[in-house]
Amino acid sequence: MKVVKGGSVSRMLKDVPIPRMFYAVQDFKKDHIEPSQIPAVIRRELSKPEIAGTIQPGMHIAITAGSRGVANVDIITRTIVEVCKERGAHPFIVPAMGSHGGANAEGQKELLAGYGITEEAMGCPVRATMETVLLGHSAYGKPVYQDKYAHEADGIIISCRIKPHNAFRGPYESGVCKMMVVGLGKQMGAESVHSDGLGNMARNLPANAKVVAEKSNILFAIPSIENAYDETAIIEAIPAQQIFAREPELLKIAAANMPSILVGEADVLIVDAMGKNYSGTGVDPNISGTWSTSYGSGGLKVKRTCFLDLTDCSHGNANGMGLADIITARLFDKLDLDVIYTNCFTSTVLRSGMMPPVVATDKEAIQACLRTANGVEDYQAARIVRIKNTLHIGEIMLSEAYYKDVTEGRYPGVRAVSAPEALCFDKEDALAGFTDPVAFPAER
Repeated sequence: MKVVKGGSVSRMLKDVPIPRMFYAVQDFKKDHIEPSQIPAVIRRELSKPEIAGTIQPGMHIAITAGSRGVANVDIITRTIVEVCKERGAHPFIVPAMGSHGGANAEGQKELLAGYGITEEAMGCPVRATMETVLLGHSAYGKPVYQDKYAHEADGIIISCRIKPHNAFRGPYESGVCKMMVVGLGKQMGAESVHSDGLGNMARNLPANAKVVAEKSNILFAIPSIENAYDETAIIEAIPAQQIFAREPELLKIAAANMPSILVGEADVLIVDAMGKNYSGTGVDPNISGTWSTSYGSGGLKVKRTCFLDLTDCSHGNANGMGLADIITARLFDKLDLDVIYTNCFTSTVLRSGMMPPVVATDKEAIQACLRTANGVEDYQAARIVRIKNTLHIGEIMLSEAYYKDVTEGRYPGVRAVSAPEALCFDKEDALAGFTDPVAFPAER
C-alpha cells in the first residue's frame, strides 16, 4: 500500500492553517553524574563489602543488557565487565529484552550493537539465545523462565535502569524485578508475566521475581536512575537479598526525577520521533499522556497526537504507534509488522500495535490533528506542543497561544527563548529539524 500526496485527504487538509510557534526551555533538576565519572562511581559501588565478595576468580558471570536507550549504557556495561575481569572472573553479556528484537537471538544482538554493546567494544562475549530454562511457578501459578546462558553461569549481575512503567502502576515497575522476569525470561518469560493482563502486572511481576531470586544465582543488581534530561543521575549496587526492599524506594526517586510537559494541556502534540530507545511503547505515556491501558495515568492532557518518524535503531519495531492519532507515510514505510506484532502479542496489549490513520507528509499530520481536534474552532489559536521525543523535553516548541502566558510566568519552569514564527517545511512538506542553532544559545 502506498500513501501519496495529492489525493482526497490532501485536498481536505490543504487549507488548514498551522499557528506560529516558538522555542521554549523547560527547567528541571539537573543533578547528574558526568560520563567521565561513571566508571569511578561503579567501581566504588562494586567495592562495597557486601558486593565485592560476590565476584570470585574463575566465575563465569552473566551481565544483563536491555533493549531500552539507557543513558551511558555502554560505559556502564563495559565498566562492570572490566571490574569482573580484574577480579579474575569471566564475564559475558546476555541480551535481556523479553520479546524485543523480533524475539530472535540475532535481532536482540543487533539491538545491543546499536547501543555500542558489541564483543569488541565490551571486551567480552555477547551470548544471545532465545532458549530458556523453566525455574518453577509463582504463587499465582505462572511459569517462570530464564535465559539458558544466564542460568548456566556461576552468577548473574542485573544491570538495568529504574523508572515508572508505561502501562501500569505498582511498587515494582520498570527496573530490577522486570529485568529478572521479563528481560531474562525472554519471549516466554515476558508472555507469562503479561498473560493475565496489565491489570495484574503489579502482582505477577514481584511474584515471578521471587522465583528467580530463589532458583538462580543473582549476585547483585546495579540499576541506574536518570534525571529529566536523560542523564545518569544515580548508580547504586544492591545486594541480592535487598532487591525487593530497595527497588520500591529507588522507583520513588526515579518518579520524582521524571520530566513533564509543564503547560499541562494541549490541543495537539507533535512527536518528531518514536522509538524503542525512548520507551517500550515508542513514546512514554508518562510524558505524552497517550496510554495503552487504563492501569496508568498522567502526562499531557491532549486531544490529538501525531508521530512523525521512527528511529532507525528500533529496527522497524513501532509497537506503540497505536497510541498516536495520526502517523506519517515516512514512519509507515519503516514498519516491520512481524516484529511489532511479536512484541504486542507477547504483552497482550493489542492497542499498541494498531494502525492509526496514515497521511502523506509531516504537514498533513499536523493539519489532520488540528482538523479533527473537537472544540478547536480557530486553528490559529490552537495550543500545539512539539517535542523531539519523550526522552528529551528540556527543549520544546509551543504555539503562539501559549506565548503571552509563558512570557508572563504563568508556567513556572518554562521560558520562551524565541518569538513565534511560522514552522518551516521543505518542498516535500517535511518539518525542518527541531534544533534551531539560534534558538538555544547559552541555555544548553
